[in-house]
Amino acid sequence: MAAATTAWQPREDGLAEIFTLLEQQISPSSVADKSQIWKQLEHFSQFPDFNNYLVFILVRAEGKSIGIRQAAGLLLKNNLKRVWISMAQENQKYIKSELLPCLGAVDRHIRTTVGTIISEIVNAEGVSGWLELLPALVTCLDSNDLNHMDGAMDALSKICEDIPQVLDSEVPGLAERPINIFLPRLYQFFQSPHASLRKLALGCVNQYVIIMPAALYNSMDKYLQGLFVLANDPVPEVRKLVCAAFVHLTEVLPSSIEPHLRNVMEYMLQVNKDPDEEVALEACEFWSAYCDAQLPTENLKEFLPRLIPVLLSNMAYADDDESLLDAEEDESQPDRDQDLKPRFHTSRLHGSEDFDDDDDDSFNVWNLRKCSAAAIDVLSNVFGDEILPALMPLIQAKLSASGDEAWKEREAAVLTLGAIAEGCFNGLYPLLSEIVAFLLPLLDDKFPLIRSISCWTLSRFGKYLIQEIGNPKGYEQFEKVLMGLLRRLLDSNKRVQEAACSAFATVEEDAAEELVPHLQVILQHLMCAFGKYQRRNLRIVYDAIGTLADSVREELNKPAYLEILMPPLVAKWQQLSNSDKDLFPLLECFTSISQALGVGFAPFAQPVFQRCMDIIQLQHLAKVDPASAGAQYDREFIVCSLDLLSGLAEGLGSGIESLVSPSNLRDLLLKCCMDEASDVRQSAFALMGDLARVFPAYLQPRMVEFLEIASQQLSANLIRENLSVANNACWAIGELAVKVRQEVSPIVTNVTSSLGLILQHGEAVNKSLVENSAITLGRLAWIRPDLVAPHMEHFMKPWCLALSTVRDDIEKEDAFRGLCAVVKVNPSGGVSSLVFICKAIASWHEIRSEDVNNEVSQVLNGYKQLLGNSWAECLSALEPPVKERLARYV
Repeated sequence: MAAATTAWQPREDGLAEIFTLLEQQISPSSVADKSQIWKQLEHFSQFPDFNNYLVFILVRAEGKSIGIRQAAGLLLKNNLKRVWISMAQENQKYIKSELLPCLGAVDRHIRTTVGTIISEIVNAEGVSGWLELLPALVTCLDSNDLNHMDGAMDALSKICEDIPQVLDSEVPGLAERPINIFLPRLYQFFQSPHASLRKLALGCVNQYVIIMPAALYNSMDKYLQGLFVLANDPVPEVRKLVCAAFVHLTEVLPSSIEPHLRNVMEYMLQVNKDPDEEVALEACEFWSAYCDAQLPTENLKEFLPRLIPVLLSNMAYADDDESLLDAEEDESQPDRDQDLKPRFHTSRLHGSEDFDDDDDDSFNVWNLRKCSAAAIDVLSNVFGDEILPALMPLIQAKLSASGDEAWKEREAAVLTLGAIAEGCFNGLYPLLSEIVAFLLPLLDDKFPLIRSISCWTLSRFGKYLIQEIGNPKGYEQFEKVLMGLLRRLLDSNKRVQEAACSAFATVEEDAAEELVPHLQVILQHLMCAFGKYQRRNLRIVYDAIGTLADSVREELNKPAYLEILMPPLVAKWQQLSNSDKDLFPLLECFTSISQALGVGFAPFAQPVFQRCMDIIQLQHLAKVDPASAGAQYDREFIVCSLDLLSGLAEGLGSGIESLVSPSNLRDLLLKCCMDEASDVRQSAFALMGDLARVFPAYLQPRMVEFLEIASQQLSANLIRENLSVANNACWAIGELAVKVRQEVSPIVTNVTSSLGLILQHGEAVNKSLVENSAITLGRLAWIRPDLVAPHMEHFMKPWCLALSTVRDDIEKEDAFRGLCAVVKVNPSGGVSSLVFICKAIASWHEIRSEDVNNEVSQVLNGYKQLLGNSWAECLSALEPPVKERLARYV
């Protein structure tokens, strides 16, 4: 291919070759091997001017099919993503100069491909590197030619979507920010006779609501005016964008719509009934956003009698809902690969469980039915029983609708009852036995989707049924619900199996030890389901078994139960290969079982331990050499295996010694602690802490390295994914410290400094990391008060505040030993924080350890002597309950 020059021209033979390859690539009838074509195109990518050929084909090959030209453009876009920054300047210039005249191309496919490439270049270098771009876009927008306006608007919409901030920043050579130039033009296009331009213009402006630049804030009236003009647009996509705009404004700047609130609410109520389901769905999002924005509830209350019937009517299955097709599948039909939702293992975490869970439902399609149910749920939590007068007659009418054709109405009514179970609990509680008596027969309804929703709704009332378990009628109802759900576990319909199993797992969490008398029958049903379910639902059974183990703990450790539970699981364990992803849920399930059984898991421990070791080693090999490993690298295998090893350590206690001593776990673990993936490190530090608790001597030969790597996690960039790593590393350091004592000395100063910073910026992290930091700091202070005390003034206040929130336990005792130790070494360092020290001490309900009790008493009496008359002044700053608790010690 030709070397790039200022007047670049393609060589004919090069062009012909690329044409042929692109033609073969996009032709469905081509017999050529697509992977070979791809390799050839990749090979061409090495030539410096290959991308010039692609832009030439896109822009100038007018005799060729649009498909080939578009394929060249998309390949160019993907290449530029990788190489733009390193490309020769003359090639960059050539590509830019070819793209701009093509913004107004006659064919829309070419225009939109050009827009995509322009956005990619702006993403790489901003607009300051392409001074001709903005004037070209403005010229096209002002041209009055539909093709040019559409092409410019399309490019602009992609820039606004991918990199909105680029237009809201200063550009050298421009008197004002680009957003100030474009926004007035976009508002004008709201009134364009062309629907495509109205849609693109509104889509562009909507992208800015989240970041709210000054230009938009200052022209808010103009934006709102435009929205009201477009509110009844004949094109559904435009109405959908209007609804989205009102929802975003409600979330980001509720004050902007307050003057127009009644009009906006009236509009949203009407559009919630739009014949286009996507428009209605967007409108439906408004009600939850309204409640979250804490706008005046009295305004919304007025609308409830009209809003609730609309939401209820939208909760019935639409005729084209995918679930209606899925519901026909019985257990004899094999699962398809696309039925298996992606799954995510949550790495082990030590401390308060305050990390956001990913919504399990995130891979189900969000639709008007689910959004309406979510809105009813939110409204019930805001208004409580006040919504029942408007709601209950509608629910009763739908429930009493008879005949097969009304099954969707009945199903929607059962869904509504489940949606309001928590928010309207007080009003529904007197009707609880009536509701349950009504729902139980529906578990045997002829329609699978009524059976499945009845499982879910019963599980939503589970915790209230358990409150009634003390009286005979309540116990009888709980038993009926339990047996009803177990019966549905063995339904022949896959959808019902899934709903019953998930509902049962929820009831398990709520019922906990109340399940113990029923363990045998529960295990029989679960293992029967385990034997008949296909892959997708099998994952939910594993979850239900794991939840059962977490709920009943050591009660599971009885030979009669283990004979039912373990043989099928062990058989499945032996049947799956070390690189089979179906191992993930089984590894998780064994983790819960090993923790619940404790030493009762010993007979199964050796093969489980060895398998985890083999899996981790296989994955380390696959990472560097997939061919000789015979498997592709997937770090989730490592994470699940580390977590199961943690479960074994927790369950077996010091009994883990015989398993780990002859193994190379120590070296593997150290490697995992240094992995670049945060979830691998998170689980590795959890295992390090668990081993420190039960068998610290095993870590001894590489103790310095373990401590050093763990301490590095605390000063790392504490972005969200690193918080959990820091949390577990912090906990592990504390666990090691109390076991190996003086050996942690080399890291104490650095770790103290890191933990002090974390505590000072507690609001930027999370509760779990703050608590673990407070405890570990205390443990280090207990062991080396001389190293911690000189710095205590920097972190004493946030440290005491954090300790005040820790529950009474051994970890809190350790932390207070440290607090008392540093105060003894440096009493003056605590004077300015004395009020907080007093509050921390008063946070104890009862100090069970006699020596900690004495230490605390000594500290307070020491300050009383030190301060003399000022002691009374210090006490006067405390609330009466705090003073009352302190009186125990002084």
